[in-house]
Amino acid sequence: MPHLQFEFNRELNDADKNAFAEEVRQLFSRVMDTGTDHISISLREFGHHNLSIGRAREPEKGIALVNADIREGRSIEQRRELSLGFMKLIHARWNIPKEQMYVTLTEHKGEDFHLSDRVLAGWQQGEDPLAD
Repeated sequence: MPHLQFEFNRELNDADKNAFAEEVRQLFSRVMDTGTDHISISLREFGHHNLSIGRAREPEKGIALVNADIREGRSIEQRRELSLGFMKLIHARWNIPKEQMYVTLTEHKGEDFHLSDRVLAGWQQGEDPLAD
């Protein structure tokens, strides 16, 4: 059950947040070779000066920080494609410069992810963790 957390130094409108969350689900499902029903997404909005990246030269154009808790087992190619995909979606929707984004992926064993009715297993190619 990945938890994908996105932080922005600006206010976002609800329609954009909903559309973005669906785009993120589809991206994660495609790149990480899994279903979508177990993907959780957090979007957090902060004041203009509440996020900082040392290399950001124009923070007024936006800053985006991403932290993704995922199950271990994906290749570096998958993880890189996912990270760059997040950046592409953020840039396309909110025009935040890619140089002003930072993505951190944290891998966990499947057993670290708990739902009300089950604990997830380790990731396997082509799986849907909620399928019975």
